[in-house]
Amino acid sequence: MLKIFQKRRPNTLAAKSILNVLDQSAEAYIFPMLDNGYVYLAASRLALFRSAEHWAIVFEVFGYSPRAGLPDLSVITISSKLNARNKPSDYVSDEAYTSYLKNNPFWEMRTFWPISNEDWLDKDNPELVAKDGKIILRGQPKDIPQPSAYAAKGVTLGECQPAVFELCRYLAHDNLDALLATETERRVSILPEMEQIMLLDEWHHPDLANGQSPSQTQSFQRLASVLEKNAPELYGASRPANNHWGNWPEGGTL
Repeated sequence: MLKIFQKRRPNTLAAKSILNVLDQSAEAYIFPMLDNGYVYLAASRLALFRSAEHWAIVFEVFGYSPRAGLPDLSVITISSKLNARNKPSDYVSDEAYTSYLKNNPFWEMRTFWPISNEDWLDKDNPELVAKDGKIILRGQPKDIPQPSAYAAKGVTLGECQPAVFELCRYLAHDNLDALLATETERRVSILPEMEQIMLLDEWHHPDLANGQSPSQTQSFQRLASVLEKNAPELYGASRPANNHWGNWPEGGTL
């Protein structure tokens, strides 16, 4: 009697599979490195999404790179299935589009600018903050703080005139939601059927620069279990949170 064996589809929601994708994203320099030498970190957030068949982790990283000009918000989505991917028409050739899909199989990064104007930057040195003026944060004007105000927000100025990254960290103290993603921005690469099951402002992040992978980090082992079982109660922070910018002094120093 001829037996027909049906090929079993891999379980994308298995914690082991999730951690493997996270490690791949770290090897591809997509998983956030909070001490990225080119970016002064100011704020971060993490969200988990899940459907019956798929999972996603979304990182929000707000900071300042002198090479970029304005502070920006990176929304990094790592997922078993991504939504709203780049189109073939975005690329110069079919080969370039194929290469994009091959090199980014489970991750996507989109950039947003919560601060929309530039006239608060010092005209002579755009890495410094002008002495007066306003920033437009999510459409709302805010006065430039006086240098004496920074210390109360935990920011120690390196010079008398504040740097842009110092202003970003000052703003993050009281304006976290405005600097980080809106719901629409957070879901930019998320399948419509996925539900958000967890949102974290604090967690223990792996030290990628020193060789620690996501799969070696207990917090992400637990997050993978949360996604596998659809059980947020499985997550419990065992190590102190370290995603605050103060824990990553090497960030932005290159």
